[in-house]
Order: sequence, then structure tokens, then C-alpha cells
Amino acid sequence: MDLPVDEWKSYILQKWSLLPKSIQVTISTAETLHDLFLHSSPLLQPEDEMFLKRLSGGYLVGKDPDASLFYREKGNQKFQAKDYMGAAVLYSKGVSHSGPSSTDISLCYANRSAALFHLGQYETCLKDIVRAQTHGYPERLQPKLLLRKAECLVTLGRPQEASQTVIDLESSFAAKPTLSASQFQILQRILCRVKVKVQEKENLPEIFPEALTKTFEGVDLREENEQIPGASSSVSLHVDPLKGRYLVATKDILPGELLVKEDAFVSVLNPGEVPLWPRGLESKWDIQVTNGDLHCHRCLRHTLAPVPCDGCSYAKYCSQECMQQAWDRYHSVECSLGALLLTLGLFCHVALRSTLLARFEDVGKVTKKLCGEMSNQGICLPESKNPAQTLKYDLGGEGDKKDKAVETPIPGCDINGKYERNYNAIFHLLPHTENHSPEHKFLCALSVSALCRQLEAAGLQAFTTDLKPTKLKAAEPPVLCAELSVWGVAMLRHMLQLQCNAQAITTIQQTGSKESLITDTRRVRLATALFPVVSLLNHSCSPNTSVSFIGTIATIRASQLIRSGQEILHCYGPHESRMGVAERRQKLRSQYFFDCDCPPCEREKQRPSAGPGRGAFRCHRCRALLQGDDVLSCSGPACMESVSRDLLVSRLQDLQRQVGAAQKHLRNGRLEVAIQLLLGCQSDAESFLSAEHSVVGEIEDALAQAYAALGDWEKSATHLQKSLQVVEVHHGPSSVEMGHELFKLAQVFFNGYTEKECIDD
Repeated sequence: MDLPVDEWKSYILQKWSLLPKSIQVTISTAETLHDLFLHSSPLLQPEDEMFLKRLSGGYLVGKDPDASLFYREKGNQKFQAKDYMGAAVLYSKGVSHSGPSSTDISLCYANRSAALFHLGQYETCLKDIVRAQTHGYPERLQPKLLLRKAECLVTLGRPQEASQTVIDLESSFAAKPTLSASQFQILQRILCRVKVKVQEKENLPEIFPEALTKTFEGVDLREENEQIPGASSSVSLHVDPLKGRYLVATKDILPGELLVKEDAFVSVLNPGEVPLWPRGLESKWDIQVTNGDLHCHRCLRHTLAPVPCDGCSYAKYCSQECMQQAWDRYHSVECSLGALLLTLGLFCHVALRSTLLARFEDVGKVTKKLCGEMSNQGICLPESKNPAQTLKYDLGGEGDKKDKAVETPIPGCDINGKYERNYNAIFHLLPHTENHSPEHKFLCALSVSALCRQLEAAGLQAFTTDLKPTKLKAAEPPVLCAELSVWGVAMLRHMLQLQCNAQAITTIQQTGSKESLITDTRRVRLATALFPVVSLLNHSCSPNTSVSFIGTIATIRASQLIRSGQEILHCYGPHESRMGVAERRQKLRSQYFFDCDCPPCEREKQRPSAGPGRGAFRCHRCRALLQGDDVLSCSGPACMESVSRDLLVSRLQDLQRQVGAAQKHLRNGRLEVAIQLLLGCQSDAESFLSAEHSVVGEIEDALAQAYAALGDWEKSATHLQKSLQVVEVHHGPSSVEMGHELFKLAQVFFNGYTEKECIDD
């Protein structure tokens, strides 16, 4: 996902192993990224590019009219089965494969509008009706499209527009009686129903649902920091030789206070498991739904009615505006490279897009100074006009040469000390070149080299200084020009940066049947992004902030009282409530190259047994926690009980199988059977698992769902509260997971209250 596909990784690692030792040493000891790229790039041979091309050929990202018909027919089957959500997604796939102004695309848009109508998405339905008409929807089918439009307008409280649509429709019937008698009668009946609705709504005020959807997007910082755009005035920027740049509270900060609200400098949608074309099979089109089908590829907004790129079937957007912005800024270059970028992975894609976006920040200066790096292996700040602020910054990122000293106090700041949320800030994120393995650096260098060569081969001289947003300059003879090589070095830098600096944009997805009274949710990774300000926060296994996302916008709030002078801390993933100190430190060391010495780590290191019992076994006699390795002994002061760990693990596995069987009954609607099984599991779990064990929480959550489905809200709430205690231990009191569990509990309380009110009446 982040890195290239396994086949390309294995191929390059084998190529590395076959290189002469002298070349391996030269690449391994390269002092700058320029040297690394210079020595690695010529090693990419034509046969390597052919192998990569074959791999990329497995991703179908071009337009295919046959695919459009296939998806429209599959969508029709879903529609007839009243699975309108599934139908809308399949119609969208059909839209993506259709050419503009074709009958195929107009039919897919029209059919999707019907699915959206049944889903109650009337505004979006109207937009699809307009799109179908714009792309030449057949005249003979127009009446039913206009009827749908009128019904949408009535439902939205826009009777005047609905009335005009009805008038147009009646005129159309009179002018062009092309329908059969039976069709005409059906449409007349629907038309009469619509006219009645129009009369009922005639005197009602219009509503504006889009205005009602503005919630957290409108929440802004109370007072923005003058030196750190996107950050609160309650924080200040500091730098330390050991921990780099970081943020500190300038006053006492209360829980819930908004500290950072920042739009990503660059983001790339996580495509999910994009299926490869299964060669040899009759059908090469897949109906699997991925993130790329449900979210805008620019702003990440969820949508059931995406607008496709005119040039490829992969990129989709929530609106024409988003599509045009993406095209102008980067997709005009990326469009023909879709299959290659899916093969090379998200990090390579983010690296390319970062450099493409850099073109819009004083292109001449950025390119000129990057080109200057080719000769002196340093780089100047693109925006700096003052020679005193020139930053000779080693492209290796670590400033390991004495004559490459940083003269500015804080990298990423301008001449006035203001931190910049632009390419300059992104460029100065550390790539930690010396910490990556030689094999990994070689893989990244050859992947970037292959991408650069494809840019030239496709005639996309993407990095020329006179490039306009909507025009591409034709390439000269297919040799890697010096300027493109410079940007190749920049892309290599970004690719190495991402392991430590990439921010996963996450969202909560609903799982299970939408008809269920209580549905499960899970947190999923939606995109990979770079945030200049968010990247300033250091890690703690017990952070004092929480992060959430709305599209590409990250918001960071204080999760506890932060005193003046305290550092603002963020969790990079390993949290004290989710894993022990040894596992946390190992994960942080392998990905971020540092040994965590935050207070929880130091505390647990000194007292290893003091951690929570979230995954622990307990004594069946006195209920105290069991401790030990192969043989566990009771920690109770007067209990001598001991038991084999293998025996307890075997019991746990049996219990998990029983819970799984109960959950299957629950999904299939066999509620009483599920409850009996779960109550048995609950009793068994209490005899040997700690109260905070994840399986205990799983059992309580399943019982809550079962009782809610039966309408027993009181019992549902009781079990959900027990599940809530386990979630808090595993994810923390200020976690997103905790917030969603609390929302589920609020739903149960609400449903229980409303039912009681109905009975009392």
C-alpha cells in the first residue's frame, strides 16, 4: 500500500543482491540523496522497466465502453433487488468508464439518479438528472427523468420549480406523443400524484438542506497564531538539537480547546485493495467497492455520486469544481500514470504530487534553486530573498557535513521567523536517510527513477518552469533531463520522509446491515497526507491532544488540561492503553527511529508489572491477576494458585470461537440463540479473563446489540456501559473510539426514552 507492490519489491531486492559489492558500497555510503539518486538511477535497465510495465498492466484505469455496459447491468440487478446503495456505486463505476457526451454516460447518470432518489438524496439526484441531460440523455426517455425531477423539487420544498417542471412535462407530452398507451397511462398517474404534492407544498417556505450540513467545518480557531498559520495563539514554536521542532503551550489550555486546524499540503486517497485484472478469466471487471469509489480523490468528501475524470476511470471527484482543481494542480500529469502509481505505492504517489504542487509556489525560484543543488549538493530556501537567510540544506536531510550548517534558527521559517505552511516546510521535514536500510533506499531510488522516465516517455515534461496549470509542454528527446533529475532527487527525499512524517487521515466506517438498530463501526485509513503544522508535534504514548479529520482538514484539540510551558504532544500510533512498553518502543524504533522516553514508557520500564490488565488472565479462585511466563501464578497475597499459560490460551481460543458463532447468529437474526450463547461466553470469560480484556468487551457489545434488536433498551444500555469501560482502557478516554461508543450509548438511551413515551401515551 505505502510501498510498491510485493512483486516489484522482490524484483528490486533480488537486483540489489546481484549487484557487485563495490556498487552496493557506493550506494550504501552515499552522503547525499543527490549522490544516492545519481548512482542508482543508471542501474534501472530496459528489462526492469518492461517488468514494471507488465505489473502495471494489471490495473485497469482506462475508459472501456464494455465495462460501462457491464456495470450498468449489474447496477440494474441491484436496483431491482432494492439495494439502492449498491446500485448507485455500480452505476458510478459505469459512469467512470464512459466517455463524455455519450449515451452510456447519460444512461448511467439517469439510473444513478433513480437510486439516489430512493436513498433520499434529492439534491444529488437533481444534479445527476442535469448531468444525464447535459450528456445527451435520449429524448424518448426524458418524461420519466422530468417526473423524478419534479418529485425531488416537491420533497425539497421548492414547489414553484416543481410546478414549472410539471408544465414543461405536460407540454412535452402534447408536442411529442412518442410513448405507448400503457407507458403514457403510467406516467399520467405519476404526474397526477406529483401535481397533488405540488399543490400541498405551494405555500410552504423553501428549505436549504445544504446550509444545514455545515457543522464542524465552520469551527475556526478562536485566535490564530501570527507566527504559525493554522495554529492557536495558545502555542509557540521551539527547536531543540535532540528533538527538533516542537510546540509549547504559552498559557493554560483547557480540555477541548482547538489548537490546530490545518488543511493538508498534499494528500493521496488510499485506494484500498484495488483488484488486479485476473488474466484468463472471462470477466475482467470487479464489483468490489473501495475507498476510491466512495470518496472524492481531491477533498476526500464521501459521495455516492462522483464525477469522473474525462481521461481515466480511476480518479473520481465530488463535484466538477474539485475535478477541475485536481486537473489544474496535478492530475493533468498523473492521469496517464494511474496504473504505474498504483503499482509503485502511496508514498511514491505522494512524493510526485508534492513536487507537482511545488510548481505553484514561485516556480522559477523553486526550480532554479533545486537545479543549483545539482552542482553544490545544497539547496536554498525557495522563498528567501535575503542572502543571510540562505539555507545550505543537505538533501540527505541530516546536515552531516560541517560546511552545511543551518544558519536559520528554525527550518521552515521565513526571514521574519514565521513558519510557512508551504513546500518549504514540507521540504525541511527530515528524511532520516542514514536510518533507512541500503535496500530500502535502493528500492525508493529505482521506483522514482522509473517514474521520472515514464514522465518523459509520456511527453509530460511536468516540471518545466513555464508550465501552465492546464497545458503540458511536449518533451524533447527521451533522455532524463537535468531538471527532471533534480526533481527526481526531491521526490526521493519526499518518499523517504514519509515513513516518519506521513499522517494517516482516518474516518469511521459503518459495518453490518444498515437496517440493524445498532451497527458496528471501525476506524479505517482513508488517505496519506503531509501536514506542515501537525508534523511539528512530537510523540507521547499518553498524549495531551486528540486528532480528528474532516476531509483533508486535521483538527487537534486538547484532551486534558495543558499547563503553560508544557509541550503539546500527539500519539503516533503506539498508545499506552493499547500495548505494553516493549511493543510500543519496538514499533516506534522500527518506524520512527527513536527510543521513546515519555513518562508512561519510563514508568512502565521501571515497574513492568504495573501496566493495565487489558489482555491479562486472572485467578479463578480469588480473581487476582495472574503473572509469569510459561506458568502463571496468582498475584493475590494469600493465594497459591498456578496454571499453564498454554492451557489458558487454549481456553481463550475456544471462547473466541464461541463468540464468533454467537455473532453469526446475531447477524442472521437468531437473537434468542445468540443471547444464550453470549451469556454462556460471559460466564466463562469471568472465570479466567480480566474485566478489561478485549474479548470481554466484545461479548458485552454483542449482548448490547442483541437486546437493542429485541427492543430491551435497558439491558442493552447495561451491557453497552460495560463494553464502554473496556473501550476506555484500550483506546483512552479521549479517543475517537470512545466518542463513537458514547454516541451508541446515547442512541440506546434515546430509543429507550422514546419507546417509554409511546407506551405512556
